[in-house]
Amino acid sequence: MDLHEPEPRTSLGDMTSTLPFPFQLRPPQAGDRAGAYAVCLKTGNFGQDGEPFYRDDPEALGRVFVGPYLDYEPELARILEDDQGICGYVLAAMDSHAFYARYEAEWRPELCRAYPAPTGDPGGWNRVQQIHHVYHHPDYFCPEPYDQYPSHVHIDLLPRAQGRGLGRAMMAEVLGLLRQRGSPGAHLGVSLPNIPAQGFYRKLGFQPLIQVGEGTDGCLYLGHRLNDLTAASSEK
Repeated sequence: MDLHEPEPRTSLGDMTSTLPFPFQLRPPQAGDRAGAYAVCLKTGNFGQDGEPFYRDDPEALGRVFVGPYLDYEPELARILEDDQGICGYVLAAMDSHAFYARYEAEWRPELCRAYPAPTGDPGGWNRVQQIHHVYHHPDYFCPEPYDQYPSHVHIDLLPRAQGRGLGRAMMAEVLGLLRQRGSPGAHLGVSLPNIPAQGFYRKLGFQPLIQVGEGTDGCLYLGHRLNDLTAASSEK
């Protein structure tokens, strides 16, 4: 279904210089992959801890949702770190079609060689089998109008980094980077069960574009026009 619901918004500014101690937001460095994959795992259950579901392959999610971004567009990635280590990230692709084309040609073949597609009744697959199925049958959906929202973004924060305004500052950073590079807009997808994340994105100025699917398999896509950067009045 198409969704176009206006949300009240406030101005997004550059807030990365005012992160509370001991948090810092920085470009990715060599050696960040394991920590970023761990954040992906610990937020991999519709925003909650996914570790109990991926014990057989803890890096299963990170190989799709983190690794390609660190390798292909590190200039649009930022790592959140505190005195305990990596506790969040924000990732982006400038041109989603180009990013997915490279993923298809360079990244996915190795995944498919290393992790066979699951067999049997899909209704009996566990979470690891489900994500391994995604390796072999990726979803490259991009909402329309694509020319207005060609970029896409992805953010995850551990619980200790939530509720401090960090998510808002991180999104301001990456949207600003996309804007500087000439992107007219960005989109993202959020699972239907992840209601808190949907509210967070709406308060940042993301507007619903389309819902695909229903229930736990459904995804809501939202878009943000970058000629009018906006931010939340509340914190993640």
